Formats: sequence, structure tokens, C-alpha cells
Amino acid sequence: MDIGKIHRIYFVGIGGIGMSALARYFLCGGYEIAGYDRTSTPLTDKLSSEGCLIHFEDNVERIPEAFRNPGNRNSTMIVYTPAIPDDHGELSFFRHHSYYILKRSELLGLITRASKGIAIAGTHGKTTVSAVIAHLLKQSDLDCSAFLGGISKNYESNLILGKGDLVVMEADEYDRSFLQLNPYFAVITAIDPDHLDIYEDYKHLKKAFISFIDKIKEGGKLLYKKGLDIKRGMPGTIETYTYSLDPGADFHTKNIRTENDFSLFDVITPGDPLQVRFGFPGKMNIENALAAVAVAWLLGIPDEQIRKAMVHFSGVKRRFDFQIRQKDLVYIDDYAHHPEELKACILSVREMFPGKKITGIFQPHLYSRTRDFATGFARSLEMLDELILLEIYPAREMPITGVGSEMIFEQTSMRNKTLCTKNNLLRLVGEKEFEVLLTLGAGDIDQFVQPIRDSLLEKWEG
Repeated sequence: MDIGKIHRIYFVGIGGIGMSALARYFLCGGYEIAGYDRTSTPLTDKLSSEGCLIHFEDNVERIPEAFRNPGNRNSTMIVYTPAIPDDHGELSFFRHHSYYILKRSELLGLITRASKGIAIAGTHGKTTVSAVIAHLLKQSDLDCSAFLGGISKNYESNLILGKGDLVVMEADEYDRSFLQLNPYFAVITAIDPDHLDIYEDYKHLKKAFISFIDKIKEGGKLLYKKGLDIKRGMPGTIETYTYSLDPGADFHTKNIRTENDFSLFDVITPGDPLQVRFGFPGKMNIENALAAVAVAWLLGIPDEQIRKAMVHFSGVKRRFDFQIRQKDLVYIDDYAHHPEELKACILSVREMFPGKKITGIFQPHLYSRTRDFATGFARSLEMLDELILLEIYPAREMPITGVGSEMIFEQTSMRNKTLCTKNNLLRLVGEKEFEVLLTLGAGDIDQFVQPIRDSLLEKWEG
């Protein structure tokens, strides 16, 4: 494929957070963009308003003429996400007519090979770390572009465009997608068992992360959380650094304290210490901030530019996202969908609001993940004072016999717990009184955030 001859790109699954960023990137580059997705969302609405031709029915006849004319196949690229089934009608049409077809990760790989990619990998923490790194670079003399797995509140987008050759992106381990990338700088935040439908076990997952390290360009850099078992196989041609909240890492924290809802801490670097003020208390958030600061420091951003940018980082939607923050009522929305992510999120909330009753509304994501980690979910959710558990969001999967939210519910030892359907959720929320409320999950629970917020504020103000 000669990408220089490509004039139009069709995205199958254009509404995904990663796909929509790519669509917007190439739209800004002057390409004709069109695509399909199952449902309309704010992301697809925004793309449509910017000039993308999008429809929501798997129907070849709905594809714009210029894209479905086989005579244009040598100037048209098709990009799809692994969430699209193999028997998808439109994708089958493009395959039958021998179009250039790439996975989303393969297209990101082309971008990393033509730039200095900064790829953030890990089974959790990727989006926040990526967003902070992108913000630090944008506010420095270096600048960058970035593809984010969430909406940055500073830039109100999952795509950030800038000058220069630095490109920040998330390196997704699902379907081994990150092995398509060739970054200049890689970050690894965590390697917890996940996606066992792909990897079978932790051993194979870890092997994939080691293969990802091998993809780093010669002369590049690797930063990883100290304690991760990935030393074996590290190429000798890259610089390697570690980070941790505890001493012993190349970058670690000291003097952590909270002041007026800000975290204050010192970052101990290979050079002089750097004092940071960050608007998100809690160990989970501080650890993510530390990783980003370490990347900025290693890229040579001056300490003063790092300090100023960190103060003004506003966060990412659905990542420890405060919806209400009153003295007697707090509501936080978070994307946590793995037992370790739930544990980290709930612990951070307990640190911030000691003595408060914490209620969590959790929507499990994927049948396979629920089957594989039901016990882990139960142990993490037991850290709540009250649990409201929704049915599983299936995403790309078909139901698995015998697998449901009940697997988690029955293993939780807490008394104050409720199984609830999505249809009854808003009614249940309206009947309860909350001190601290969390909505948790990676499915369509995000559609309830605004209605829950409105309901709580109406009751609180009334």
C-alpha cells in the first residue's frame, strides 16, 4: 500500500474512542472520511458536524458512492476495530473487492514509524497517563499530537494536534494490538491478568508485553513501574528507567500531602528534586502523575514548565471524574472495569473521604472477563459500604452460558447489596441517600452519568 495515493478513509466502527480520534486526525489532514457504527453518540455527532459521512446500519448501499466504487479501491483505505465481527456485511464487501484494509492498530503503527511515538501500555492507567503526558508536552516548548482513549477536559477532545514529530498514544494490549507499534518512548504502567480470552494466562500476557518492549526503536526509552517482571528480554539499545511511589526507583515520590484538594509531592529524579502540585488526590492518581512527570523530565522539559502544566491539568472524562463535589454529597464517575482498577479507585476515594459512606454502582464489562475474574471483582467491591450491581455489558461478545452478574453478587460477603437492571437504576438512585457515590464500568453506564447527576442535584438543592 502506498499511503501517499490514499485520498479517502472509511472507518468500520468509527464511533469508538480510538477510531474517532484517527478519523478526526485524517479529516484534519484533508482526507475524505466516512464510516459506520451501530449507534449514534456524542462522538459520532461531533464527527458528522465536522464533515464526516456516518451512518448506523450495516448496509453496503449506505456507504457513500466514492467509497464503495471498486474503481476507487487503490485510493481508498478501510480501517476497522477488532470489535467488528468477521461476518460484518460492509467489511465483507470491502474484502471481496480487494480494498486496502487495516486494523486500527496497524494504522497507528504506520504513524509511529513516521514519527517519534510515545506509547503508553498497561492493563490500567493508560488513558490518564497519556492525557497528562500530552498536556505536559502541549504546554512546553516541545509540543505534540496525541490520540487519547478518553476526552481530555483541557482540550475537550480525544485528539490533540500539534507541531513537531512527537505523538502520544495508548498502546492497547487487547488482541495484541500494541505489537503493531514502533514507539520511540514506551511506558508500561501495569501488567495484571486480563483479556484471557486472547492470552489464555498471565504467562502469555507478560510475554506479549516483553515483545512490545522489543518494538521500541533503537536509541529509544522505556519507563515502567518498578516491580513489574519484564527485565528479561529488554533490548540493550534502549535507555530503561523505573518509577514508583516507594523509594528505590529512578523516579519516586516523597513528602506526599494534601492541601485544598490538591496533592503536593516531591518527585525524586536522577537529577534535582521537582515539587509537583496536582489536582487529583489519592495514590492511584499520584502514581499516574509521577509516570507522566518522569516522561516529561526524560524528554528534557524544564522543571518550571512541568510544575505550571501539572497545576492546570483538568483531568479526563470518566477517569476519577468528579460530577458533584459538595461538603455533604460527592459523585465520581470512573471507567474502572478490572478488579485491580476497582481496588485502586475505591482506595483512593477512601483516602480522600475517610469516614464517609461509599456507594458504588458497577456494570461488569464482558462475559469472559466476568467469568475469569468474578472472585476478584467480589473482593474489590467488598471495599464499598454499599453495592448496586448492574447486568453485564456484553460489548463485542455473545452471552456465555451460566455467566452473569450473579456470579459476582453471590461471592460478595457484604450485606448492603442490590442487583439492579438498567431500567430500574434511576428509580433506585432516586430512592436512596448518598454521601459518596461512584459509577464504575466501561460499558454504557456512561449514559446514566448525566441523569444521575441531575437527579442528585435536584434532590440536594431541593
